[in-house]
Amino acid sequence: MTLNQASVVENISLIRSRIKGSAGGRPVSLVVVTKGFGVEAVRAALAVGELELGENYAQELIAKHAELTDDERSFVQWHFLGRLQSKKIRALAPIVAVWQSIDRLTLIDELARRAPGARIFIQANLSGEEQKGGAALSEVPMLVDHAQTAGLDVRGLMGVGAAGDAERSVAGFEALVALSDQLGLSERSVGMTEDLELAVSAGSTMVRVGSAIFGPRSAPLRG
Repeated sequence: MTLNQASVVENISLIRSRIKGSAGGRPVSLVVVTKGFGVEAVRAALAVGELELGENYAQELIAKHAELTDDERSFVQWHFLGRLQSKKIRALAPIVAVWQSIDRLTLIDELARRAPGARIFIQANLSGEEQKGGAALSEVPMLVDHAQTAGLDVRGLMGVGAAGDAERSVAGFEALVALSDQLGLSERSVGMTEDLELAVSAGSTMVRVGSAIFGPRSAPLRG
């Protein structure tokens, strides 16, 4: 796939305008999701100063990172966003800067062993859809406490809205924001292409956007 750099620039500008329109002056960061796109998407994002990039599959992230030059690797800050297997952490640890999908004790313990002090988000399941991952909201305080005790840097909470259901999405976003306030966590990573305005209005401090920047996805590598 050949990306049009001018289109990428324009699309990122449009996304940032959408964020600004809903943020009420609050800072909201953008993670550019390159899942399902080739390494050219990574380079297109880096070329316009977007350094916070997200991937969902371990094998795809490892393959793209290997294609980058040493200079490019020194700039990119990879966020791992997808369902994570403990056995993948060892290979990902030298690459990932922020782990956004931590939802169980085994992952916390393996990260503490393989990546001491790692920056993480605890993922809550906001929609009840098992395939999206995430712990029940009632389990999140325990996971946060366990991670902090293990020496990990818990930056905040992450969640995915209910697909095609604005009312349920908003309720989930608001519940996550309220819980993050209760736990003294300042970062809330909620909101994607379809629902970022809802998420930002509810209090998101970080959104994750890919297809609205790069266009339709091809099939990503799995694993």
